[in-house]
Amino acid sequence: MLTNNLFALLITFLAALVWLRIWDFAAHKNWIQPDISRKIIHIGTGPIFVACWLLFSKENISRYLAALVPLMFTLQFLLIGLGIIKDEASVKAMSRTGDRREILHGPLYYGIVFVLLTIIYWYDNPIGIIALMLVCGGDGIADIFGRRYGIKKLPWNKKKSWVGSVMMFTGGWLFSVLMIVLYVSIGVFTGIISSYLLAITVITIIATLVESLPLEDVDNLTISLSAIIIGRIFFP
Repeated sequence: MLTNNLFALLITFLAALVWLRIWDFAAHKNWIQPDISRKIIHIGTGPIFVACWLLFSKENISRYLAALVPLMFTLQFLLIGLGIIKDEASVKAMSRTGDRREILHGPLYYGIVFVLLTIIYWYDNPIGIIALMLVCGGDGIADIFGRRYGIKKLPWNKKKSWVGSVMMFTGGWLFSVLMIVLYVSIGVFTGIISSYLLAITVITIIATLVESLPLEDVDNLTISLSAIIIGRIFFP
């Protein structure tokens, strides 16, 4: 089992690393705008990582081994943000203005959320998966569409738009449903997908409302926390 888990750990790490470096390189070469590369990394990392959980055994140690992957990247973000590691490609891909210190907010919180949700929920409970999909598919897609097409702003937050909120809900809901479908089809979660739709919908609505609040640089934390709180109602 340990050998299988180590192989799963290696595959998970390589998949995440390749995804990260592809978009780091594209941003560094100016093939894509840094804000887009940052959000593509944000959107794709979660589904890749959660899908790779299925490679691990059902032993309890698996969650801790899997959590090493986001932990390693989180430590890297911390060191880059502090200036201890020089990595201009990562700074350009993960920051809005090219200031390395921005990595100490959104990207760092993103990594912390991944580590904690992996250890606490794993695939024992759908809450962790739904929360991660909302952070990735919801918040990531909302930012891309909101910045480009969000002309009509929210009355309570002029920095965010109705388009962004609609895409937050749509992206978060779709990513959550697709990932739960995968886990149900493989037999990790019991029941049929329709039995999860009400929970996913309510959790996504609340997370969308929370994401729309005028709170700076903490969306990754607040979205996850709201998903956990509401999720406990449906998945105690």
